[in-house]
Amino acid sequence: MTLQFNDETFRGDYSYFNTEHAIKRLPFPFDRDEYVYSVNIEAHPGGPKGSPFEFRFDVDEHYVSEMKDRAITLDDDPLRCQSLPHMELAGWDLLEIIMVSKAEDYTDLFTLHRDGNRWHWINRPLGIEQRFTFLDPTTLPCGPMEYITRQTQGDFALLHERDGNLWMDAGMVTSQADWSLDFDIGMNFFEWHAPVPKAKQMGVFDKALKFLLAMQQGQSYRRLNWTMTVNPRLDTSPENYHKWGPEKRTITPENVGRKQHLRIELQSFWRLPRSNAIAFPIRCYLACLEDICTQPKWGRRLHRVLRDIDPTLAEYKGFAVNQDMIVNYLSQFDDGAPTSPGIFPDA
Repeated sequence: MTLQFNDETFRGDYSYFNTEHAIKRLPFPFDRDEYVYSVNIEAHPGGPKGSPFEFRFDVDEHYVSEMKDRAITLDDDPLRCQSLPHMELAGWDLLEIIMVSKAEDYTDLFTLHRDGNRWHWINRPLGIEQRFTFLDPTTLPCGPMEYITRQTQGDFALLHERDGNLWMDAGMVTSQADWSLDFDIGMNFFEWHAPVPKAKQMGVFDKALKFLLAMQQGQSYRRLNWTMTVNPRLDTSPENYHKWGPEKRTITPENVGRKQHLRIELQSFWRLPRSNAIAFPIRCYLACLEDICTQPKWGRRLHRVLRDIDPTLAEYKGFAVNQDMIVNYLSQFDDGAPTSPGIFPDA
């Protein structure tokens, strides 16, 4: 299937939309009718053909518009992309893995020619052609991490391993779920996860850190996470809360299906070859409740999950103020029938 890219916006008039194809391939984050915070890590890539798990870095119909939105956010606030000096090699690692992956997985969209350290990169959707010398930052218009993440959907954190911990020492973060790279940069694994309710008592992040530190070069894994947001806005940063926070009060019983969005994160983890850093891409997918409920299994399941969720998680996930309206809306799609196992919609 040849990709057609949507002409859409993630701010202002919010013209973002999902085609039927995009809805059916969403990485729906609930594999059962309840939600408890867990590590839920599995090998990546690998998954049904056409799913977001098939390739290493998923490219979909929103690609071009998401990259335009990233450029707008960076123009407004360059601190959304930061890299501490010792992370430059990790940036080159990330550039390599993304360029190689995209050129191999999407041959009609991207091409990479390599002759030793002389590289030639072609990005057809964005109209970019760049010849550069690998590991020589003077041959790129910006640092290697910034260069490639301006062309790749999702946020990226680069984690430096030291003292038995992981430290967020570089990142490109413009589509985050209410957290700030400028605040978190230089923090360790437990510090930037501190806001997650009950995580410390459950020991979830002790297990996750142990797993990540044991990752070997060449290995990659993934997990799904989620939150809720009003309107299809990518930039829900604390820095811009004054823009998106008040939108929570615009939900009504009449518009909740269109305006309330499930925000899905496909998180993956990669041990990088030269720097030994860990790359942590966080790819965001947005779907309004109307989109979700076109798949009967998802409509039933989302109703049950959000109806029965722990109140502290409802607050943390950003929808407590509208929970009753959301659950009321979803109830019309729950006929009480059992749901099949797993995250994929029924055929």
